[in-house]
Amino acid sequence: MTRDTPEDDADTDDPSETTVADGGSDADTAAGADDVALDPWGSSTVSDYRKLFDEFGIEAFDEVLDEVPNPHYLMRRGVIFGHRDYRPVARALRNGEDAAVLSGFMPTGDPHIGHKLVFDEIIWHQRQGADAYGLIADLEAHSARGLSWDEIDEHARDYLLSLLALGFDPEEGELYRQSTNREVQDLAFELGSNARFAEFEGIYGFDGETSVSHMQSVVTQMADILYPQLDEPKPTVIPVGPDQDPHMRLARDVAARMRYFKVTEAYASFEADAAERDHLAAAYAALDDGAERRSAGSRPQADDDPDTVRCEDAADWLDAEMAPDAARDAAMEKLRAAGKEPLRPRVRFLDRNATDEAFEALIEAVPGEKRRYDEHIDAFEMDHEAAEELAREVEVDNGGYGFLPPSSIYHRFMTGLTGGKMSSSVPASHISLLDDPEDGYDKVKSATTGGRETAAKQRELGGEADDCPVYELYAYLLSGDDDEFATEVYEECVGGERLCGGCKEQAAELMREFLADHQEKRAEMEAVLDGLDIDLDSDRRGIPGDGH
Repeated sequence: MTRDTPEDDADTDDPSETTVADGGSDADTAAGADDVALDPWGSSTVSDYRKLFDEFGIEAFDEVLDEVPNPHYLMRRGVIFGHRDYRPVARALRNGEDAAVLSGFMPTGDPHIGHKLVFDEIIWHQRQGADAYGLIADLEAHSARGLSWDEIDEHARDYLLSLLALGFDPEEGELYRQSTNREVQDLAFELGSNARFAEFEGIYGFDGETSVSHMQSVVTQMADILYPQLDEPKPTVIPVGPDQDPHMRLARDVAARMRYFKVTEAYASFEADAAERDHLAAAYAALDDGAERRSAGSRPQADDDPDTVRCEDAADWLDAEMAPDAARDAAMEKLRAAGKEPLRPRVRFLDRNATDEAFEALIEAVPGEKRRYDEHIDAFEMDHEAAEELAREVEVDNGGYGFLPPSSIYHRFMTGLTGGKMSSSVPASHISLLDDPEDGYDKVKSATTGGRETAAKQRELGGEADDCPVYELYAYLLSGDDDEFATEVYEECVGGERLCGGCKEQAAELMREFLADHQEKRAEMEAVLDGLDIDLDSDRRGIPGDGH
């Protein structure tokens, strides 16, 4: 809601609809969001993005920003706030190595300025040298959102035209629909053998009423995420909102299960978990008298070396030196069972899905001292990184995929112009990329703000730019790559120099210019889209799903 105020007055929201800085509203975040419930098909917001770092293992993007070449302004301004394992992608971009970016769009309505965030992220990665993929998630829209194929066809064209108009290069990238990409569907079938209904229950809340098509659409999304690596493994990033993180976590798990080999660190013939290995490492470091000699470049320690550390000696050391806990006690039990077996660092190749030929090829390929067991191979002269590379190379040479875990970056939800989350299903909350430029102007002029009740209070206390949907328009879109302009708007607002009436007028004019320019470019892209090998007039038949 917004008050009618003179040009020099500050706007304010109804207190019951106060927007919060992370892009949600109090009303929207009250139910579930404080518990950080991430629903890919719901309307969840996130009340505190910091919770995602602790609860889901998402890392703050600021911690990797310095490693990114020519970072996009969305990265610099904190709109892209988090990542999962983005460093391999950043390293590949810095070094001119192979990398890929992919994201998908569910064509349930008009593309709006919130979707432009993802369009921009794909295009930026493409311009940095990554292979770029944009997909229409039509199977998901049909099964999970209940759209007819005619509706999907219409919206799909609109999404693709905007992506092209914003700068996606179709000659250097790939656009496709889930329903017509046979390679994706074949990959989904293979991935499905490593996904379980119990996981879908736990991750998505699926139950006995969930349609099989809805479940199939999830597996198809896993295939989309891994599709850029179908020809060869490469670092791949998926730009998404945080509500899509469940898909990313499942995709990383399924990718690992498809691998022929798992590479771990080990110290003896028995298996140990990560906590137990920490204790084994501590015992070895304390007892290994020959470590200094070997670090100088002599050959690896042999089992008959008098300085060899024995498992039973390591158990005694842990008993005497380390405080009791479950991991220490488990490690001691395994060490005592191993007796006089040497305790020596090594990397271990565990057989997950390898064919007999691949297992034999790996044995042959491992350099230096090694030992073969029924279901694993221990290598004593390799580090973990070299072992991972070798395992992937042998896998690919022997018919496997060799998938690298897909990475992801996360952008903040864009606040709706009326407060709450921007949504395609609430026209007043968003500006469609198809809106008449004059309608876009009017929507910005009617938007809620983070202003004070009066112009006098605004001048005295300053505005609340962090809680303002209009300032978000500047930061996310209207300032473009001009950080100085975005900073000027922010500082003038919080300093009381900028009043909401004039600020909205400037934003509205910039929005009108953006929409006019964008739609002119969309018209230019009509012929380009028609010339691409993508079928936008589906002849599919079927009954739309109901989302269950």
